[in-house]
Amino acid sequence: MGTKPAKPPFVDRLRAQRDRHRRRPRTIRALYVVAGFTLLLAGIIMLITPGPAFVIIPVGLAMLSLEFAWAERLLGTALKKAEGAKRKANQTSPTQRLLTAIAVALACAAVLAWSIWGDIPLTPF
Repeated sequence: MGTKPAKPPFVDRLRAQRDRHRRRPRTIRALYVVAGFTLLLAGIIMLITPGPAFVIIPVGLAMLSLEFAWAERLLGTALKKAEGAKRKANQTSPTQRLLTAIAVALACAAVLAWSIWGDIPLTPF
């Protein structure tokens, strides 16, 4: 029988905070829901546009988890996957890190060269 992976401590703290949140006035709770959905939608948009999607989405889910069980489950899953990605990133070799840094530097240089010699305006004006 496999053991069930432990929930991140952050999820347990949110559960404790949920009890306090339920005692707030309905208007405040409704504002949390609106703000949570707004942040979640903004984070999803940031997945395809520039922005800190992987920060904004968990914040939106955390706000929504005060009201909805589905948001708590999604947040728990996201935090577990983030922990796995962090562990995997820590296991990279120095060679992999160097190659990644070189690839990022070359990509930045290519965009800069294209903006200088191509038809990309650096500013919209």
